[in-house]
Amino acid sequence: VDVLPKSIAHRILKPALHMQEPVRMICREASLDALLAELAVHRLDLVLADRPIPPTVSTRGFSHKLGECAVSFFATEKLEKKLTGDFPRCLDGAPLLLPSSGNQLRSGIDQWLDKHRIHPHMIAEFDDSALMKAFGQESAGIFIAPAAIEAEVEWQYQVTAIGRVDEVKEPFYAISVERRILHPIVSAVIEAA
Repeated sequence: VDVLPKSIAHRILKPALHMQEPVRMICREASLDALLAELAVHRLDLVLADRPIPPTVSTRGFSHKLGECAVSFFATEKLEKKLTGDFPRCLDGAPLLLPSSGNQLRSGIDQWLDKHRIHPHMIAEFDDSALMKAFGQESAGIFIAPAAIEAEVEWQYQVTAIGRVDEVKEPFYAISVERRILHPIVSAVIEAA
C-alpha cells in the first residue's frame, strides 16, 4: 500500500527472499482498494497495509495483524535549533509535515495533538511518506515515521529523532484470501513478522 513505509515493507517481505525454493516477487504500489481488487481475482497473493480490510469493501479476505510500533518525530539540526522547550511542547507552533487526512496514522496523531493541546503549524500533507521525508530532509518541517525504523530514517535523511509517541501506534497488516495461510511464501512472511 502506498502509505506503508518502504523500509517496513522490505523488512516484512525479506523472509520470502530466503526461501529454499527460488522466488519471483512482484511488488506493486497502489491504493488499498485497488490492491484488494487485485487480491480478489488472485492477481496478488498478499497485500501489506496499515489497516485491516475496511468493512465497506466487498473483497473476501482475511487481515492478519503483523504488529505495530510507536511513532517518532524527526527534524533536521537546523530546524531542531529553532524549537523551544522539551518534546512534545516544542511542537506547539512548529512547522509540521503529516500524512494526508483520512490516513489511520494521521487520525491518531491528530487526536494525540488535541489531547496534549499542541497546535503545530501545518505546512503540508502527503499521501507518500517518502516524499514527506524528503521535504523534512530539506527543513520544510518536522515529520513522523515508525519508531521501528528510527535509526534508518536518521541516517538516510540526515535528521534526528526529537521525540517518540508511544500512545500512537502504526499497525501493519498482511491481507490474504486465506484464513489459514497455505501459500508457503505468504506463510514465511507472516510467521517472520
